[in-house]
Amino acid sequence: METVGSFEAKTHFSALLERVAKGETITITKHGIPVAKLVPATALARRSRAEVIRELKEFRKGRTLGGLTLKQLINEGRRF
Repeated sequence: METVGSFEAKTHFSALLERVAKGETITITKHGIPVAKLVPATALARRSRAEVIRELKEFRKGRTLGGLTLKQLINEGRRF
């Protein structure tokens, strides 16, 4: 893992991103103190529509709109 100062990181950001895309991890410092870390993004696992819908339905269980209808909430938002 390489350490790079903030000025150098700003100056060579594109090159640093290319290195990170190849798998490197780079720590960015400010006055010698680590403040950020560039790491490769992990591939997000694709979920099926059915799985997402199931998760949303599960999330909805036990949640209410505070006694209001959806239409009332929409109209409330339109007042401003």
